[in-house]
Amino acid sequence: MKIVINQNFGGFSLSDEAFERYLTLKGIDYELKECNEYSIVTKIYYRKGQNNDEGLLWDHHIERNDPILVQVVEEMGDKSDGTCASLKIVEIPNDVEWHIHEYDGREHVAENHRTWY
Repeated sequence: MKIVINQNFGGFSLSDEAFERYLTLKGIDYELKECNEYSIVTKIYYRKGQNNDEGLLWDHHIERNDPILVQVVEEMGDKSDGTCASLKIVEIPNDVEWHIHEYDGREHVAENHRTWY
């Protein structure tokens, strides 16, 4: 199984070009709005016709083992990296129960196990 993780401090994110490619390959019709606050332009993606919180599309909602996400990162390489991100594909055995562990945005894939506190 292939999983996309971030190898840089700052957190997982896709470039606008990569997120738009992902949405197109998934067949999701979207609208793009640009916000300009404090001289910073931010792009916000919504499902077409749903310009509210329910229609918000966010790269953080993508399952990291989504085959389309993996395809986009493989195709685009470092052009898929969003702000502060350095995306990498990790391959693990299909039968492993896993989760993504992160510290200050830098991630690795870990096998699930039991923990008590």
